[in-house]
Amino acid sequence: MSIYDIGIETAKGEQETLTPYKGKVMLIVNTATKCGLAPQFDGLEKLHQDYKDKGLAVLGFPCGQFLNQEPGDNSQIQQACKLNFGVTFPLYGKVNVNGGEAHPLYRHLKDRAKGALGTKAIKWNFTKFLVDREGRVVKRFAPTDKPEQIEGEIARLLNEN
Repeated sequence: MSIYDIGIETAKGEQETLTPYKGKVMLIVNTATKCGLAPQFDGLEKLHQDYKDKGLAVLGFPCGQFLNQEPGDNSQIQQACKLNFGVTFPLYGKVNVNGGEAHPLYRHLKDRAKGALGTKAIKWNFTKFLVDREGRVVKRFAPTDKPEQIEGEIARLLNEN
């Protein structure tokens, strides 16, 4: 199965896939507005603004699995991200990233890019997955890897084609 075939839910509850992002580099991130790493929204937004016209799609997937640091519903999350962090990149419906209820997108990502010591589980909010223009998961970044630290790898992927 291709990453583009996986069903995802928009923040408004509509079903779609990642097909609109075919041919783009994607940075897929599990987000949480109440997390101590939430200032990374600023860096993610900067990447979005700097590279969206060059083929980057930053995609946020809110998740409340880590100490319930994303307690709101989809509407509240959208509002908090816009008002508190100025987020304009797409945020999708709230998902689980681990366990039996893990979203199929995250099962796909974790199968193709393992974490430290070969683990599959997502350790915390703001784990980032970089996907190339062909839909291949090329790298997984730790929650503490700031967006500006991975900018060079994003730019390299964008310049390959």
